Amino acid sequence: MNQRDYSPIDRALLLTDQALRTLFGRPQITERPNPAVGVADSELTAPERDHVGRLMRINHTGEVCAQALYQGQAVTARLPNVREKMQRSAREENDHLEWCARRLQELGNRPSLLNPLWYTGSFAIGALAGLAGDKWSLGFVVETERQVEAHLDGHLDEVPEHDTKTRAILEQMKRDEIHHADLALAAGGAALPAPLKLAMRLASGVMTRSVYWV
Repeated sequence: MNQRDYSPIDRALLLTDQALRTLFGRPQITERPNPAVGVADSELTAPERDHVGRLMRINHTGEVCAQALYQGQAVTARLPNVREKMQRSAREENDHLEWCARRLQELGNRPSLLNPLWYTGSFAIGALAGLAGDKWSLGFVVETERQVEAHLDGHLDEVPEHDTKTRAILEQMKRDEIHHADLALAAGGAALPAPLKLAMRLASGVMTRSVYWV
């Protein structure tokens, strides 16, 4: 079957639909099950529940940003195989988005009010990375996923050991981030300059601190 050739208006509508699903609706997930399904919930104290809920809010916003980055990069990726790899990774990041949203509800918390702002900025960054060329776009994916992996390690250190439900989600997310980074590297991702890596870490720090509270 021939692949449909979308018009610019069609593409704009599809991007708008993706953005609305990411921010306010139900994202299109893959066939994979939620790793927390069937895991017994644990008794958390009120301070533990509040803190873990805020950490999961950060993770949820991180997945909103990941969606925006992948969607922006897919728009400007030049090679079809690169675009397809990014789209599959984006769908798997949608799984993370759904898992985090569900866990947020279970913890009695909510998504960040700043999500539209972070989505917009991340989409623009992703599109610019794609315009720079596929090797740099893929390199951006590699560095992003490496930083998210480290970020998840930090959260796993903070989540109580007995909160097995939250830990199951974070551990699967970490495995996926490693896999996505490996895919992008194998596809030809280039190492980013050190100043850009530092700027990415600083921006991530601003996001995590603001989203923890808002």
